[in-house]
Amino acid sequence: MSPDKLVYMANQIGKFFISQPGDKAAAGIANHIAKFWEPRMRRAIQDHVAQGAAGLDPEVVKAVESLPKVN
Repeated sequence: MSPDKLVYMANQIGKFFISQPGDKAAAGIANHIAKFWEPRMRRAIQDHVAQGAAGLDPEVVKAVESLPKVN
């Protein structure tokens, strides 16, 4: 899956959780990605964040950075 598609999907998830107070938004985003994204998708979004996170909303970046590293 292309990085652009992953960024779009991750930001859509972020828009759903952004109304949560405090760090609950990032935790909700991370939980959703961990539960529903396959390992290749998680690895790709983590690589995207490591390369600068272009296009990702700040709460999504925080969420992705909190995920366990996928090898």
